[in-house]
Amino acid sequence: MATACKRSSGEPQSDDIEASRMKRAAAKHLIERYYHQLTEGCGNEACTNEFCASCPTFRRMDNNAAAIKALELYKINAKLCDPHPSKKGASSAYLENSKGAPNNCSDMKMNKKDGQGARDDFKDVTYLTEETVYEILELCREREDYSPLIRVIGRVFSSAEALVQSFRKVKQHTKEELKSLQGKDEDKDEDEKEKAACSAAAMEEDSEASSSRISDSSQGDNNLQKLGPDDVSVDIEAIRRVYTRLLSNEKIETAFLNALVYLSPNVECDLTYHNVYSRDPNYLNLFIIVMENRNLHSPEYLEMALPLFCKAMSKLPLAAQGKLVRLWSKYSADQIRRMMETFQQLITYKVISTDFNNRNLVNDDDAIVAASKCLKMVYYANVVGGEVDTNHNEEDDEEPIPESSELTLQELLGEERRNKKGPRVDPLETELAVKTLDCRKPLIPFEEFINEPLNDVLEMDKDYTFFKVETENKFSFMTCPFILNAVTKNLGLYYDNRIRMYSERRITVLYSLVQGQQLNPYLRLKVRRDHIIDDALVRLEMIAMENPADLKKQLYVEFEGEQGVDEGGVSKEFFQLVVEEIFNPDIGKYFSDVIMVSYLFELRIYLPRFINIFSYEEQQKEILVLYQSLKDLLEYEGNVEDDMMITFQISQTDLFGNPMMYDLKENGDKIPITNENRKKSMHLETEGNNPEHNREITIYIKPLEFVNLYSDYILNKSVEKQFKAFRRGFHMVTNESPLKYLFRPEEIELLICGSRNLDFQALEETTEYDGGYTRDSVVISPERHRLLPLLLSARYNECQTKISILYFLIREFWEIVHSFTDEQKRLFLQFTTGTDRAPVGGLGKLKMIIAKNGPDTERLPTSHTCFNVLLLPEYSSKEKLKERLLKAITYAKGFGML
Repeated sequence: MATACKRSSGEPQSDDIEASRMKRAAAKHLIERYYHQLTEGCGNEACTNEFCASCPTFRRMDNNAAAIKALELYKINAKLCDPHPSKKGASSAYLENSKGAPNNCSDMKMNKKDGQGARDDFKDVTYLTEETVYEILELCREREDYSPLIRVIGRVFSSAEALVQSFRKVKQHTKEELKSLQGKDEDKDEDEKEKAACSAAAMEEDSEASSSRISDSSQGDNNLQKLGPDDVSVDIEAIRRVYTRLLSNEKIETAFLNALVYLSPNVECDLTYHNVYSRDPNYLNLFIIVMENRNLHSPEYLEMALPLFCKAMSKLPLAAQGKLVRLWSKYSADQIRRMMETFQQLITYKVISTDFNNRNLVNDDDAIVAASKCLKMVYYANVVGGEVDTNHNEEDDEEPIPESSELTLQELLGEERRNKKGPRVDPLETELAVKTLDCRKPLIPFEEFINEPLNDVLEMDKDYTFFKVETENKFSFMTCPFILNAVTKNLGLYYDNRIRMYSERRITVLYSLVQGQQLNPYLRLKVRRDHIIDDALVRLEMIAMENPADLKKQLYVEFEGEQGVDEGGVSKEFFQLVVEEIFNPDIGKYFSDVIMVSYLFELRIYLPRFINIFSYEEQQKEILVLYQSLKDLLEYEGNVEDDMMITFQISQTDLFGNPMMYDLKENGDKIPITNENRKKSMHLETEGNNPEHNREITIYIKPLEFVNLYSDYILNKSVEKQFKAFRRGFHMVTNESPLKYLFRPEEIELLICGSRNLDFQALEETTEYDGGYTRDSVVISPERHRLLPLLLSARYNECQTKISILYFLIREFWEIVHSFTDEQKRLFLQFTTGTDRAPVGGLGKLKMIIAKNGPDTERLPTSHTCFNVLLLPEYSSKEKLKERLLKAITYAKGFGML
């Protein structure tokens, strides 16, 4: 009796709450109908309603304006059109929903007796779970009608709120919790549905709408798992299973496509103006759900749906991007590649379908820019998910770079240098607390992120300007260096070097005017050929100590006692001579101070050619022998102390052959490696406690420690002094350069050393001709000139020797070059260009010139290596051409190269 009274006393309040809910639900449906009427119309081309998009006189408006106008129309109870029978499209789900919406608030609440009819159309589904999808799918299969599922997908996947609530992870309850919750499930389901409907109807005040959404989502999370800062509330595996089941149906896939077109602009608006992620981190769920659609890269999505989605995704705040990257970093390599290919496909599609030029820049294409920003997130996921070495911090070891004694232009004007703090760092890299340079092995190769069509249309001079200015209105692809190839990056570095040198030159002029000192706009080096290392080392050391800023000026080299203006050729010869000396084992003393060497390496990065670095084949063989010896030590089963007599002291010889002893540990010469201390056994039990799976493992303690200390000495400690000096000199010039921001280590090596991959077909295609030569130059041998009248008077089919007398010199030249062995091809390159390596981008970027150097002669070919010019006489036969050319490239060390 008491129970009945208590229930009775609570009924009036419950009825008021229920009525309020019904009123809000009815308002929600009316507002939705007004909104779709304003954005899509009723479908009747002859409509006369001035508030309908189908009316011929209606003025189109964007989504935000339509939402505000829908509220106004709702308040004044404006006219609503009935949907026209011809009306099709993504809004069909909403139109059918609102068409069947009852006007009587009491009819909005369905009791369980008449609930089956509603479940047939699933109009009460406001979010999706895996079970709900399968339930609807099964019903559609039975009826052979998929329209209910299509409408549900259109409704849920076009609504940010519905999609955020879908496919949530459910907390695994204990039996006691399930029993206690059993009686509450019905009411809870109804409440969640009503709350989802109420949130959309509270649009009259933006702040109230925001509060409603957050309140609804937070109240609906009681049954979810408690998540960590990097965890998400969406069940990714469930999403993948659902997509697998649904995407095989073409009609259902169209529903996903249409819904994404409608969803994306609203999401972009939420992220841009409403700061929705900071209030509800679960907002990230919708991006996770959409990105699991494996058909996003298909042609149907590329035209509109994917560009709109990328624009929305690119608006994610930095914290959300970091969380998404950390989630994706746990994906497999195949999943990372699928997402990468999705964005690459869009970029490529937009590039090849648009005519970009210096007036219509690719930087201004919103879809390409947005896709590149999204691709950056996948790139960082690829880095974080790979093998990352974070056990070092080079900044802690760096010595401070000495400041210049001269005032900069900015300081003269009372301003601070903009890049005083060093090169740029990507904000996402800072958010993730990871450096891309620390990645030793990514999930998929870095090369797959390069988009060649984009590189072909990118105006690098404009892009570099946008990169330096750092305005929000102009996007620079240099902020996404992973998408650029080494050739494009090198061009950006070239512009940076030119501008930097011009800037230093202007600063020097201004400084000379202010201080009254002699103008010195170049870094001048005057050296003697027979003392080139000494002279260069002394001069550069003095500059580094007195005024490091001069190291950033343009280099100008002069050989003492020689005439010649350095327009690039003298500098190149200087580098060639210096490198030969540096890598000569007899000059080992200079490796103790390599600041000059590092400066030369860095400077060569900015110049259009590269250093001919010699490889150490002999040292490589020694390293392999050492590796095998250490490996044998770890695997040796005999008596180590008696048989090998190894201690923690090692012996080495310096570059002059002098013996050196080094203790890997303190008193290392007294610490032997013995059988007793060399290994330790450990019993390992596997899961399941299956004795058959248990095994005994052996850990080699002393040998392993010895190998680690030995390796550390060889690779680090033995060259620590030289490496620190090298790094100091390198950073002295690159501290304000985008070099470290743009390039990976292997790309820097390519810039300095060139490539060993030689494509002579590309070289032939790009070679130019001068002095009277063309690609089809014909030579008639002198001894056969007497046959020329006979040949000219004879008919072609009567003359069998005519073709042998006409000698196509250039064609035969390339046949000879292509027939060379690999070693002969390298000698040819060395003879012609001064190096046996290909530049960045391959031999096609070399621009070699073959110039005519007089008539037939016994002289050998010569070359101007500074300008990649081969001077080739008009030899009378192919045999003579081959013999003269081979002799020149084989024995021309020290002569023939000018």
